[in-house]
Amino acid sequence: MSKIVRKELQILIDEKSGQLFLGDKKKDVRLLMLRPIDLIEFSEFAGTNADDIIIWVGKSIGKAYIDKFFSDKDWKKETMAIKVEIITVILEALEVMGFGHLIPTFKKKYVLIEIEEPLSLDEYNNIMAKNLCLLNQGIFAGIFDALEIDVDGKEIECVLLDDDKCIFRYDLLYDEIDESLIKKEEEKVYSFSLRDL
Repeated sequence: MSKIVRKELQILIDEKSGQLFLGDKKKDVRLLMLRPIDLIEFSEFAGTNADDIIIWVGKSIGKAYIDKFFSDKDWKKETMAIKVEIITVILEALEVMGFGHLIPTFKKKYVLIEIEEPLSLDEYNNIMAKNLCLLNQGIFAGIFDALEIDVDGKEIECVLLDDDKCIFRYDLLYDEIDESLIKKEEEKVYSFSLRDL
């Protein structure tokens, strides 16, 4: 990760207010300390069978990250190589914030995003924990949307269904990822567990 990006992803504290910020305070990316159960209880406000609402909330969050950190970019003019790099950087930011180990895999016509140790694992026995998966699905979709990459995505594996990790697949509807950008082996964003700290 470049030094510039590393600085952008630092978590800073406003000593006066006690508020946490991701990156520079002027970007106004405020962080809240929430447990997985807090997110689940928040999503219950959407009501039963409100999957679309929870995904929409996630999309709003994903788009906001792109807009806050890269507000000066015109994504129509950027190459797919830049967009792939930005996706990786934003996943790094999400990992720093405790979303789990995020592993992007780029293929010609689709992108896989794996989450090892997702937040939903802490509420494994809670039937409402699936809402955390929907929120993640929306966040990732929002990132693609903000970067002007048309995708159709869904979760294809889930720890709540006894899979080893959560895996989200996003099929590229119009774009393709150049062969030179496709890594032969999967690459972890970070090699340590935030839960081990």
